[in-house]
Amino acid sequence: MRRVCGGRKIANVFSLRRLALVSALLAIPMTQSTTAAQGPANIPTIGVLRVGEPTDFQTDALRQALRDLKYVEGRNIVIEDRWAEGRPARLPELATALVRLRVDVIVAGGVAATRAARQATSTIPVVMLATDPLGAGLIASLARPGGNVTGVATLGSELGAKRLELFKEALPTLSRLAVLHDPTTSQSVLDEVRTAAARLKVEIRILDARVPEDVDGAFRQAVQWRAGALSVLASPFFLSQRVRIARLAVEQRLPTTVPHRTYAEAGGLMSYGPDFRDLNRRAVAFVDKILKGAKPSELPVEQATTFELVVNMKTAKALGLTIPPPLLRRADQIIE
Repeated sequence: MRRVCGGRKIANVFSLRRLALVSALLAIPMTQSTTAAQGPANIPTIGVLRVGEPTDFQTDALRQALRDLKYVEGRNIVIEDRWAEGRPARLPELATALVRLRVDVIVAGGVAATRAARQATSTIPVVMLATDPLGAGLIASLARPGGNVTGVATLGSELGAKRLELFKEALPTLSRLAVLHDPTTSQSVLDEVRTAAARLKVEIRILDARVPEDVDGAFRQAVQWRAGALSVLASPFFLSQRVRIARLAVEQRLPTTVPHRTYAEAGGLMSYGPDFRDLNRRAVAFVDKILKGAKPSELPVEQATTFELVVNMKTAKALGLTIPPPLLRRADQIIE
């Protein structure tokens, strides 16, 4: 009987060991799955929300700025890109997707992307690159933005007026100007352009565009109105459409003034605006401070300080235009 009892004890021990082994084996896939979903331990994740497309030049500019601060993707930082591909209406769902991933900070390009991120979360820090964020109601003030949004303002309203002044210098006889406007951006830009146009005695017509198809329609309206030129106001959506805009402008024989260098490189006639490589470096500096514990509400919004005048002489020649030499001498770059 003792042997039988001893056998039962041994069998019970083996059963317990088998049960423990099975439980351990079942637990392994669950642990691996959870780890895979969360990513590498203790590595912060940056969400990037933009209106444009994955080929947008700002992708490289942002990553280079991160590398300059020793953030290497896949080693000590994870980047989750979300692109609306020229469809601003997609931004809210993309912002919500980043929030669900529990990213540590969101970098938002433009007013519409910043607004979408701000509506999706009140706790995850948002670093913006936006035109007139104060006028758009994204922050309480430049010095103390409040909430979870801070970053860099690109002074679109003041630049819109300055850009028009330079354009009038390039085209002294200009009397009718079509203005391509993205309704999702700050309205203060339009106010400055209207004031500058009245001062320069230039009649303007505002043409709204929200999606790629609207751009073609806006050009048709400009031609029907007999516009002498086209001003493209600052907008991440228009940035994503810069090649299309440049092509249509040449086809319709419309000189264009555009927000910054990248548009001119795509074929726009003349650009005046901030250096976006510098803006991305400054945005990454905000990301760095936030990842090290700074609160976005206590980080003053910075304003663009570096501006460039670029003239595309290839486009000027294609349109049969002569750019005044004094203006060319002031240009930071001339594209031949």
